[in-house]
Amino acid sequence: MIPSEAIKPISYLKTNASRVIRDVANNQKTMIITQNGEAKVILQDIKLYEETQESLALLRILAMSTKNLKDGNVKPIDQSFSDIRKRIKEQKK
Repeated sequence: MIPSEAIKPISYLKTNASRVIRDVANNQKTMIITQNGEAKVILQDIKLYEETQESLALLRILAMSTKNLKDGNVKPIDQSFSDIRKRIKEQKK
């Protein structure tokens, strides 16, 4: 992303909305929209947004796992699988 090309004032968006949306979507770009000289919003291709959200979800899971490990909230893998098998059997009843 070239910052000088990716930062546009809101007036540019108002005037060129179709072109901006087409460019962002077709080229999987991210564009920063400013108002009164300050960055206010980001326009982002939906696929890129979804990838970002998936990455954040994985990082949250990793952070939770690390916290559980530090807090000692762990159990041996054999016990984990045994508990899972027990739950499956109970659900089948």
